[in-house]
Amino acid sequence: MNIDALLISVSPVVVYVLVALVIGLESMGIPLPGEVILVSAALLATRQDLDISAVWIAAAATGGAIVGDTIGYLAGRHWGERMFDVLGRRFPKHAGPDRLAFTEHVFARYGVWAVFFGRFVALLRMFAGPVAGALHMPYPRFLAANALGGFVWASGTTAAVYTMGTRAEQWLHESSWIGLAVAVGAGIAASTVFRRRLERAVVRHAAERMSRSDQLSAVDS
Repeated sequence: MNIDALLISVSPVVVYVLVALVIGLESMGIPLPGEVILVSAALLATRQDLDISAVWIAAAATGGAIVGDTIGYLAGRHWGERMFDVLGRRFPKHAGPDRLAFTEHVFARYGVWAVFFGRFVALLRMFAGPVAGALHMPYPRFLAANALGGFVWASGTTAAVYTMGTRAEQWLHESSWIGLAVAVGAGIAASTVFRRRLERAVVRHAAERMSRSDQLSAVDS
């Protein structure tokens, strides 16, 4: 199969819709690779023969993030724990009780700042809307932080990837394989370190919850 011919045959509108749909569903609490889709689409935009606009990629990602988070917010506000129970059963690895408890802790402590900065963290990005709704965060404050966070995340990621992608051809042409490999390796290493730190934070918070529960049980007995 000719990959180039297949890519050229795909309408740019399909790419925009796919970006908005995947990011929107992820923002509703469904574990989908929103960031991977955004990065991949931004890389496709660097190819002049595909006629894919980086501006429209960013706009689609922003729209998907805002709409998806809003739907997640409304669902969390109306169904709360029932929604989290369903997500936990369907996606235990991504939406287990420890992860949800940690997310609720972060949002209860940091409020709208967690909504804004949560857009840059996979775990918080997925549950920002539902948890904010379940905690009855005022919708105008949530919408402002959600819209700003979605715009900064989508536009910043698209711009960064697009810039690196357009320069990659020159780097490779000059045989700068080592520099490119170092840059890619550094990005992967940073992502891995951050993910592991987040997982440790989830485990630590779960242990603290268990300890408090045991203390309360001892007092009651």
